[in-house]
Amino acid sequence: MSTTIRSLVVPVTDLEAAKSMYTALYGAPHTDQPYYVGYDVNGFEVSLAPAERTDGPVAYADVEDLDASRATLLAAGAIEVSAPRQVGPQARVCVLADADGNPIGLRGQ
Repeated sequence: MSTTIRSLVVPVTDLEAAKSMYTALYGAPHTDQPYYVGYDVNGFEVSLAPAERTDGPVAYADVEDLDASRATLLAAGAIEVSAPRQVGPQARVCVLADADGNPIGLRGQ
């Protein structure tokens, strides 16, 4: 049996604040309800769930311009967890967090 990760649920306490930041990263949500906000990211579901209270791993979003994406998210309310750093000959990463402390990893040039 082959499995593929098809969704990521992000627990949030302030749905509006989280929605502002995730919309800056992913564009307009396909579902926007008080109990669930869902984004289709090239077939991968990223959802915000205000009732969910769990910890989870850092998922890295591939971005074309790491510095521009980081700046956009910081302007939307993100908090820097780790500054951009080189992880390979052609890749840098950084980790930001939303207002609830949920990590958002960025990987790009």
